[in-house]
Amino acid sequence: MSCLAAGVRDQITIPAVAYRLVTCGGLGLTDHMTSDFSIHPDSVLLTGDAGQHPWAFARAFNTGDAAVVEQVYEPDGVFVAAPGQAVTGAARAAANQRFLDLGLPIDICPRHIYVADDIALLIVDWTIDGQGTDGQHVHLEGTATDVARRGPDGYWRYVIDNPFGTARL
Repeated sequence: MSCLAAGVRDQITIPAVAYRLVTCGGLGLTDHMTSDFSIHPDSVLLTGDAGQHPWAFARAFNTGDAAVVEQVYEPDGVFVAAPGQAVTGAARAAANQRFLDLGLPIDICPRHIYVADDIALLIVDWTIDGQGTDGQHVHLEGTATDVARRGPDGYWRYVIDNPFGTARL
């Protein structure tokens, strides 16, 4: 997967209505997310830029630590663990742990980021690929359709994390 640093190719701002479109991808783009489970959990930072939130998530995921991944969600945030299966709270943490248990990093490429005031719709291509902890090859991919909100502290967190987007059951 290839993506520009910071996941941005084009950005259009329409000041009159405060909407922003950010896209990523295309031929000739060679930079992509570094997948490194050696990232220390304390180095994962939330962001005040909606376009950077997918990268904050990937960095949290790539620590392999479910508690760090939980930091990128609002307390009542929803994770769609499988198409049609929305979970929150402890069930959300457990569902994310199942992905982390694969022992593989996630690669991401934000495709579109739409921002209206303190709400953002994030469309993000992602891949988890490699040899799992059981020795079997793992290949998961999807296009996430996520909703994030800027909190009172200025940082973005997931309200809805739907990694399988519009996948059919």
